[in-house]
Amino acid sequence: MEETYLLKHPGVKKKILAGGTGPLPHFAPGTKLVFHFQTLLDDFERTVIDDSRLAGRPAEIFFGKMFKMEVWETLLASMRIGEVAEFWCDAIHTGLYPIVSKGMRLIAQGKDPLENQRHMCGMGNMFNYHSTGFPELDELMRTPQSLIFIMELLQVGDPMSYQRESWMMEKDEKLQTVPILHMQGNLLVKQRKYREAASKYKEAVLLLKTVQSREMPGDIDYINLGRMIIPLELNFCQCMLELQEYYEVIDHTTELLEKHKDCVKGYYKRAKAHAAVWNEKEARRDFHMVANLDVTLASLIHRELRALSETMKEKYWEEKEKYWNMLEKKENQREDDEEEEGEGEDEGENESLTAESEDGAGEEKGKAESPAILFAEAHEEDPGGNKVTPTEGRNNEEEESSSVMKPKAATETEGKDWQQMLRLVMFLQKEGNFLIKENQFEEASAKFKEAIDYVDVLRNMVDRRGEDWDSLEKVCLPLTLNLSQCLLELKEYRRVVELNSELLKKHKGNARRRWFHKEIGT
Repeated sequence: MEETYLLKHPGVKKKILAGGTGPLPHFAPGTKLVFHFQTLLDDFERTVIDDSRLAGRPAEIFFGKMFKMEVWETLLASMRIGEVAEFWCDAIHTGLYPIVSKGMRLIAQGKDPLENQRHMCGMGNMFNYHSTGFPELDELMRTPQSLIFIMELLQVGDPMSYQRESWMMEKDEKLQTVPILHMQGNLLVKQRKYREAASKYKEAVLLLKTVQSREMPGDIDYINLGRMIIPLELNFCQCMLELQEYYEVIDHTTELLEKHKDCVKGYYKRAKAHAAVWNEKEARRDFHMVANLDVTLASLIHRELRALSETMKEKYWEEKEKYWNMLEKKENQREDDEEEEGEGEDEGENESLTAESEDGAGEEKGKAESPAILFAEAHEEDPGGNKVTPTEGRNNEEEESSSVMKPKAATETEGKDWQQMLRLVMFLQKEGNFLIKENQFEEASAKFKEAIDYVDVLRNMVDRRGEDWDSLEKVCLPLTLNLSQCLLELKEYRRVVELNSELLKKHKGNARRRWFHKEIGT
């Protein structure tokens, strides 16, 4: 029969569930204890709060090293290796359990258990933040109560048989270990073992942060420890860059720069990470910060910015090719579907359909080549139903250039549906915007002109009094303004005046178009 008895410790009861082997071990200071545990509420359901087996790793403490849950040392010291026992502990022993549990959960998630803690005791941190981030632990903080611990002692280590863990070390030991870890990391970097090197740098940073958490913020020791962390963090970020862990670099450098806003290397490494993940705006901002903070690096930054432009251009053309391949695939699929639909029809019907489609194509072609049709969007109706042409008075040169440009666009639209042409308009606008950034204004103006031509063809397909017409007007507006900007740069002032004069008749309140007139002195 299982024996239940009191330990020589007030408020603790023990029940042996499975006996261990051998005599009771000798627990010298620094002895490493490895064990599994379950934490349960002392209620009817015996609700489980924590289970180390579910976390995937056993717990470890070091005997005599002031572990927050002092009662756990007492419980484990009563056990043999392999023993499983259940302990009931009064609330006087479990007050700090929410903090201990939070730390163990963070460690299991690979996080720093000291993250966001201030310089104060554990209980002070608990009351300062009011929450552990876990609802069930918050409830234990509000109402301390007795708990049940089921423990299995797995291993008792010799204090001299393993490397001492960071929380076993005194302050001086930790500070002496940091340069050793730093040197080991540097050697691993030379061997191109970046993952192992990053682990060494991270361990050194954790040691320094642990020591720093015991100092008062603002004190000279606190500040000096912060400065010691900088090169380790930068080395860690360099390893992450080599491992292509770019977002982790961004996170670490951002945290570092919040505390040290003049860290040139921090901005440089973050810029490289942003460039690697196509964050062009953020990369340029950080590169410029490097140049502003250290003028001797201006030539390096110039090369980096030029390389960034080339990289973004390559990505742009890569996306363009991918887009066109998708568009071509969709078009081929549409043609295949049409062929499948026509397989069941007889030859006479096919000939009839072919003749009709040829007639229709001829009509569309004639329609596209007719200047009257192409300029249909320029006509407006007065209240009497008569058409008024606002573009009357254009010289012959303009009409000739327009008549050349419009049929070309109309011819290129043959076989394309509404959605395809609309996507082409947006794609050409994106191309034009990119070329403007590269100061290639002549090529950009050609893209905007082509996009406007497609919009004109689309206008012929819709009712000028419907919503689609209004939507196309909104699409055409920024295209025309961007075209005007390119023409300004190319010093084609007369064409700018003509474009914007026509727009102002429709949009009299648009200040940007008036600005164009002011810029060229009209």
